[in-house]
Amino acid sequence: MEKTLPTKESVTSWLLGEDQPAVRYHALLDLQGRADVDPEVRRAYAAIPKRGWAHEILRKQKSQGHWESPGDLYRPKYTATNWMALVLSDLGLTKANPRVRKAADLLLNTWMKEDGENIFHDEVCIVGNTARMLTRFGYGDDPRVVKLFDRLLEDQRENGGWHCRETGNGVLDGWEALAAFAVLPKSKRTRRIKRSIERGAEFYLARRLLESGEKYAPWFRLHYPIHYYYDVLVGLDVITKLGYGDDKRLGKALGVLKAKRLSDGRWPLERIHPDPPNYAWGPGNLRHTIRPLALEMKGKPSKWITLTALRVLRRVEDAS
Repeated sequence: MEKTLPTKESVTSWLLGEDQPAVRYHALLDLQGRADVDPEVRRAYAAIPKRGWAHEILRKQKSQGHWESPGDLYRPKYTATNWMALVLSDLGLTKANPRVRKAADLLLNTWMKEDGENIFHDEVCIVGNTARMLTRFGYGDDPRVVKLFDRLLEDQRENGGWHCRETGNGVLDGWEALAAFAVLPKSKRTRRIKRSIERGAEFYLARRLLESGEKYAPWFRLHYPIHYYYDVLVGLDVITKLGYGDDKRLGKALGVLKAKRLSDGRWPLERIHPDPPNYAWGPGNLRHTIRPLALEMKGKPSKWITLTALRVLRRVEDAS
């Protein structure tokens, strides 16, 4: 029997609650179609660093601009500077906020020195995440960020995907490069980037966002923060942001997403990364180096996941 869902207005009303201004801000823009200059939108945006998740993250920031250790901006996963900055960029903050600017400048000046160690030749998952984060923060024209996008173009594999490891072909969970291109304004997308997007999107669509020769259980669960892990909602969010909401090959992934909708019209936070708990990429990722980060309660309705799911469905609807 088909689920009987409450009205769209009741779920949107929940997302527009004052407790999480970041969710309210994005819901006003993306679900209600309000403009940036709308007084309600501006009030919601101004409240993001003052209340809710962003406020709690910024409250833990050290005076030098870092979280955890100033000597390692990446570890411990997932509470060090890199991970906090990624979440803040998702929530909508930019370098206009002095504390965000301090964190971003720290990452730029530590990780992107022209001489010495830098991330320009690091794993594509790190490069893609950093390019996405810094572009959202407002550093898209910085030559160092432009260089990150150049690296993503160079690393695209012959089959159109990307891989964080040294292999010949891309894989579905190498999504970070395409996600970085998705936040790049269209006016900044060069011919090479447009071609890379086309090839990357086709790589995902040909596999229906889920088919990789094996069924990997976490891909069928909903998470946030996503860090560098892939799941069906990650794929749907990226692909529809890039303008492929009308592609019929999204049907299977959309079916998985719709089946996860609760009877009250919301979506749950199903797991916290790493999922499974002892899973993390790379050598030296021992359990004691992992500090799971959660903004909401596992197993409960999630404002962020519900917002993301509704954004995806809105794009699909608008594209049809």
